[in-house]
Amino acid sequence: MRKTIDSILGKLCLLLLSIMLFAVVWQVIARFILQSPSTITDEISSYSLIWVGLLGAAYATGQHLHLAIDLIPEKFVEKNSRLFDGFVHLCVFSFGFFVMIIGGWRLCQLSFQFEQKSASLGIPLGFVYLVVPLAGILICYFSIDTFFKKVISSKA
Repeated sequence: MRKTIDSILGKLCLLLLSIMLFAVVWQVIARFILQSPSTITDEISSYSLIWVGLLGAAYATGQHLHLAIDLIPEKFVEKNSRLFDGFVHLCVFSFGFFVMIIGGWRLCQLSFQFEQKSASLGIPLGFVYLVVPLAGILICYFSIDTFFKKVISSKA
């Protein structure tokens, strides 16, 4: 299941980057060649950037591509190193759960409650903010999966 999620997430990020690139290129063409700037492309590129940034963070968590400083784990002996890895995954899970899932869901609720809409497209901003809890769910999933694969199974 993890490979499927990784594959879908990687393709989704690539699609969002492509949409963002197209929107920016179109904005340049419309503004400087056609002399008719488009307001929609600003929102599309902004929202694509938000989505690709948060989904990319979840993807990087799943692929272990985030920057890491190995100074602390190197100072531990093997047994304590696994304990430290477990602590790190617990912190990642906690951040994903409390900040991104719970906080992100609350952000979506407030946005829908106050009927916030985007200026040009007129879409409810709650839909834009749904990426926050979605990315949180993915980060939590990847941290739990990695915890059980690296920390728990390596003890045996």
